Amino acid sequence: MDKIYTVETYKCIACGKCELACGFAHSRDGKAGSPRIKIKKIGVEKGMPIVCFQCVEALCVKSCPVGALVRNEETGAVDLLEEKCIKCKMCVISCPFGNIQWDENFGEVAKCDLCKGDPQCVPFCPTKALSYL
Repeated sequence: MDKIYTVETYKCIACGKCELACGFAHSRDGKAGSPRIKIKKIGVEKGMPIVCFQCVEALCVKSCPVGALVRNEETGAVDLLEEKCIKCKMCVISCPFGNIQWDENFGEVAKCDLCKGDPQCVPFCPTKALSYL
């Protein structure tokens, strides 16, 4: 793991381009996926990107009864192994930050995996509030 995903909240202008890029990156069968990054608007021109912190001692990992959440040694992200997931939503409930969602479009957990080491939200941020270096 050589790169670090960074969010500089003071640069966010709440344009929503990161949310759109993420939704498209996780689309299937003509349906957009649930964005793994959300913008909390603060006033008119400011926002705060909310995304998985990829916690070192991740409660989502500890709460999964089937071991469907594992650390990806290459990217550093906590990855969801969809083939193991039983859709119990314990990870959604256990995240103290609310950074794991239930994707209604696909009936599954939606969690940031850093797009397998190429976060699609980063190049679409016009203010460079998001980086992966």
